[in-house]
Amino acid sequence: MNILTHRPRRMRKHAHTRELMRENTLTTDDLILPIFVIEGESQRQKIDSMPDVERLSIDELLIEAQELVALGIRAVALFPVVSEEEKSLDAKEAFNTNGLAQRAVRALKEQYPELAVITDVALDPFTTHGQDGLINNEGYVLNDETVKVLVKQALSHAQAGADIVAPSDMMDGRIGAIRDALEENGFIHTNILAYSAKYASNYYGPFRDAVGSAKNLGKSSKETYQMHPANSDEAIREVGLDIDEGADMVMIKPGLPYLDIVYRIKQTFGMPTFAYHVSGEYAMLKAASQNGWINEEKVVLETLLSFKRAGADAVLTYYAKQAAIWLKNS
Repeated sequence: MNILTHRPRRMRKHAHTRELMRENTLTTDDLILPIFVIEGESQRQKIDSMPDVERLSIDELLIEAQELVALGIRAVALFPVVSEEEKSLDAKEAFNTNGLAQRAVRALKEQYPELAVITDVALDPFTTHGQDGLINNEGYVLNDETVKVLVKQALSHAQAGADIVAPSDMMDGRIGAIRDALEENGFIHTNILAYSAKYASNYYGPFRDAVGSAKNLGKSSKETYQMHPANSDEAIREVGLDIDEGADMVMIKPGLPYLDIVYRIKQTFGMPTFAYHVSGEYAMLKAASQNGWINEEKVVLETLLSFKRAGADAVLTYYAKQAAIWLKNS
């Protein structure tokens, strides 16, 4: 008789023991829905490269928010889509107190104060060249000049009622500058979610289609300020700097190809750590599911659970609403 001291499969035989030893759980508390906002009324625009994701006018955004609150989703991240006429070299529309993002924040907080609103602090939706900052004559993104505009943008979001401002631009020193400005203007409870480890990734294509910056960016890249995909130690340094400057939460972007970065950052700093399940990742899963190559529900929920296993406290994902429905039904 073969006597085995260790039979790990014993714990996998029954559902009750499998659940008792479960290490991570995905809930709606972990999900944040990114939403693209447009001008107009009763507007829902489809995005070809992101099936089932739509750009919403503010009135439609409020309808969507009602559904999200009912599902138990606690936060949304807003990304405005402005017209070409509102884009400029100085990105002044970014800090317009009556701009699209600012009006969307006010509308959401007025009707659904319990829903946390995260705003994107970056200039790419507002520049004629599609870069995240101001540029010089050679096309190089200027750091300190850009930070001054980002501070104005973040303040305009806080004044509109944003709960969390999220600088996604990767300029040096912008977290400290924004933190100082928030403190000096009395917004001591406004959180900063810093995109601290944001990589110069090729997974962002559908997002740039959705937000309307792809055409402006053209063949240019963002490699002079976003991180090289080969680097891991650099992420630790970037995150550490943002924490020292006053970040409340840190973001890793993209998600799945960078789960090792999520793990390292969580293990190193123990800070609230978010990950962005980006548009390219979403598009691949959606395409595979539409072709019948994968079971969409099971694969997506497994994917989102992998973020939790790696150490993410929350996940920005275009699947947030659908995942919440799946979780509720299960």
